[in-house]
Amino acid sequence: MEESVLNKLENQEKKIDEIYKSVEKTRKYFLWTLIISAGAILIPLVGLMIIVPWFLKAISSAYSGLGI
Repeated sequence: MEESVLNKLENQEKKIDEIYKSVEKTRKYFLWTLIISAGAILIPLVGLMIIVPWFLKAISSAYSGLGI
């Protein structure tokens, strides 16, 4: 009887280790998904913060000599 209990505990330990590995893979997947999503949103916003003022300055200087 004791041997069967020990076998069951060993099997449970193996299954728990497999579940842990699977959970860690899923956690890393979600982490990288979050990082890539944040980058896909933040990088264009930072680019716009740099490009828009430069563009407005170029447009206003182009129209400044027209007297409009």
